[in-house]
Amino acid sequence: MPSPLVALSTSSVYPERVRDAFRIASDLGYDAVEVMVYTDPVSQDAAAINDLVQQHQLPVVSIHAPTLLLTQRVMHSAPWPKIDMSLDLARAVGCDTVVVHPPFRWQRVYAREFVDGVATREHESGITIAVENMYPWRAGERLVQAYLPHWDPVEQPYDNVTLDLSHAATAREDSLEMAQAHRRLGCRVTVIEGAKAFGRDDPELAAVALANLRAEGVEVTVVSPPASTQTGPPVAFSDQLRQLVELHRLGELAMKDFIVRLWPADPIPSSYFGLVQR
Repeated sequence: MPSPLVALSTSSVYPERVRDAFRIASDLGYDAVEVMVYTDPVSQDAAAINDLVQQHQLPVVSIHAPTLLLTQRVMHSAPWPKIDMSLDLARAVGCDTVVVHPPFRWQRVYAREFVDGVATREHESGITIAVENMYPWRAGERLVQAYLPHWDPVEQPYDNVTLDLSHAATAREDSLEMAQAHRRLGCRVTVIEGAKAFGRDDPELAAVALANLRAEGVEVTVVSPPASTQTGPPVAFSDQLRQLVELHRLGELAMKDFIVRLWPADPIPSSYFGLVQR
């Protein structure tokens, strides 16, 4: 069996840009890159991504669709066009996987269509759509089901999933058991995201776990954060401020959208602190 590709996700260097992620991946010896689609225009531009692929000789192994809470307004405001545009982007940059999150519970129509819509698009496009495991939201000891049909894709009829180990840890689930459960149900687990996985980065334990996964028939691609992003000159303070403002703006938009969805009759707080407090 060939060795797994170790890919750097552009999201792991945020708020640095896609160009920085390719440079860092090349400097640190990664095999490939996953592109998270977000507000950086390069993440949505196939020609620009292909230029980076050629410049650094690193393939793109997956496109992560902008289906996060913070990217609800990125690429398109409606969910299915986001998926379709991500499929087009994947095809244009020569990769065969698009990673998506399950719908939020307030996206009820999208959620009802999600399982069939994913299957139809996989069949028509020939591109794998891997649904990522998420986690329950917690308010103290109370669990909130924020995703439909569920945050855990094990019981769902998806052909392909992305197993994010950091999400599994947040959900307090055993990542190895989740991967094995998918395989035993007949699913094809195509991606393993190895962010600080298997016993706080214990290399021997990680090797054993990955060997067990491969023995179960799981195809492994490890997507992990860089050991250090400080491989180039320091980011100018003005650029850091601009990135911080952008992150603040995305957070404010996400919180407003969240409040409108959960409490449509309530007024939206006028200040950022009011949003956080609500």
